[in-house]
Amino acid sequence: MNTELPEDPQRRRLRERLELIQVRTDKATSWRESTATLRRLVNREGFVPVKAKLSVEDLDFLAGAREDVLGFAELGLRLLDLHQPRDAGGITSDTAHPILRCRSCMWRWPCPTFRALSDAF
Repeated sequence: MNTELPEDPQRRRLRERLELIQVRTDKATSWRESTATLRRLVNREGFVPVKAKLSVEDLDFLAGAREDVLGFAELGLRLLDLHQPRDAGGITSDTAHPILRCRSCMWRWPCPTFRALSDAF
């Protein structure tokens, strides 16, 4: 007997989008080391006149980077709002440190979702 539920289309689309962002990010070049040098080149108008060689993968990444980061920040904030500790109730011998459970998933605090967020960021 197959007890597996059919995949939710919204979940599948979200997963595909996240995987696409992951692939685009992996293919793009990191600018972390270049920014220190570029920061010294800021002109009086507050801009850096840059001539750079960008690959197609870099352009694909940069085209959606702002929206992707905003989306991830929103996702992170919403998950933090959903997954937060609450007193689990019940009797405890340590009243200063009551047993906590996640408000959303009811796992012992910190829940797996919060730990995953914490580890990722």
